[in-house]
Amino acid sequence: MQREINFSRGRILVPLLRFALPVLGALILQAMYGAVDLMVVGHFGAPADVSAVSTGSQLMHTITVVITGLSMGTTVLLGQRIGAGEREQAGDVIGGAIWLFGLLGALVAVAVPLLSRPLCALMQAPEEAFRQTVEYVSICAAGALFIVSYNVLGSVFRGMGDSRTPLFTVLVACVSNILGDLLFVGAFGMAAAGAALATVLAQGVSVILCLLVIRRRGLPFPFSRRNLRPQGAVLARTLRLGAPIALQDLLVSISFLVILAIVNSLGLVASAGVGVAEKLCAFIMLVPSAFSQSLSAFVAQNIGAGKPGRARRAMVYGMAVSFLLGCIMAWAAYFHGEALGSIFARDAQVVAAGADYLRAYAIDTLLVSFLFCYLGFFNGCGCTAFVLFQGLVGAFCVRIPVSWLMSRQSWATLFHIGLSTPASTVVQILLCSVYFLHLRRRQDAAARLVDK
Repeated sequence: MQREINFSRGRILVPLLRFALPVLGALILQAMYGAVDLMVVGHFGAPADVSAVSTGSQLMHTITVVITGLSMGTTVLLGQRIGAGEREQAGDVIGGAIWLFGLLGALVAVAVPLLSRPLCALMQAPEEAFRQTVEYVSICAAGALFIVSYNVLGSVFRGMGDSRTPLFTVLVACVSNILGDLLFVGAFGMAAAGAALATVLAQGVSVILCLLVIRRRGLPFPFSRRNLRPQGAVLARTLRLGAPIALQDLLVSISFLVILAIVNSLGLVASAGVGVAEKLCAFIMLVPSAFSQSLSAFVAQNIGAGKPGRARRAMVYGMAVSFLLGCIMAWAAYFHGEALGSIFARDAQVVAAGADYLRAYAIDTLLVSFLFCYLGFFNGCGCTAFVLFQGLVGAFCVRIPVSWLMSRQSWATLFHIGLSTPASTVVQILLCSVYFLHLRRRQDAAARLVDK
């Protein structure tokens, strides 16, 4: 029988770290998907292939973050049901998720390959890399059902307090992806198309492993065919929690796509350089991302159990640990960007361009330690509408305007364009701090009424 973990009693820091470390490990391995693709293509292909994987993977990342955001609704709702002791209703949450995400996966698998050419044109993919970019996007999108399934299954495990199973499954899938890249790209010379095929097959492996684990261990609450029917109330609640997160993640990702389109207009070297930097950024941002996801599950259970003070303390612990580790990441990114960039590309100009852009992200690494923990806390509390609001402000009132203005300046480098990201994060932290104080007063007032 699968065992659930209760975060609403006992110590805070140690259980949070135990939960966050496997989440971090899984995120590292997930980042390896795109990193290995770019690394192998960068060493066996040309700059046009690097640009294709860069632009194509960023486009697919936009689709994936929508799925991940929606699946967070399942994580939060399942965690709240477990925290409140409503075990019978937990099965309905999973049944609703299967219906919702099954339809979503089928839609992506059909629509995106048909729209791949206009989407790549919208991204201003360089002419020399346009065909390869279309191939990469089409192949990845055709395997969208695997991507959707893995994210849903991962959200179920995290909602139960289990972060180790997703780590194990993605570890096996990552090894599969590396072998696939070496085979399709290195041996068969398929370049960007081979990298996409390896990624899809690896995601399929992770889904199969998750299902085998569930079949062997079972679930810690009743689940049968009766739960596999679309229930309006459950679907509505899942969407109410997940849709704002998904929309916020989508709009943030779109803002980065806009920045990438701006950079693509500057030429092939700039496009490939930012692609290298983005892959490195995927790694240096992993620690705060892991704490954000972990806090969502941790806070959801405590809110369900009526313990908001305990949830707030967990957020502070997450910020402290994330910031300390972020200092190391920032130092490496700012002072050793060339060495890091050379891992993914051989061209000296591409490496230099990537290092220049990466220095701006080094600054943001320190700031997101606070922002991401705030967002994980708000998601766990169910305050996803505010998460959407602050994301909109950061993306469309700061990040895009600043990057566009910088790109218009003759003296501006990729570092100056990249400064739009930490500028946005500062504004978002200020908004989150104000809302946190408001939410704390509201939670404390509700607790006093319960005590009376």
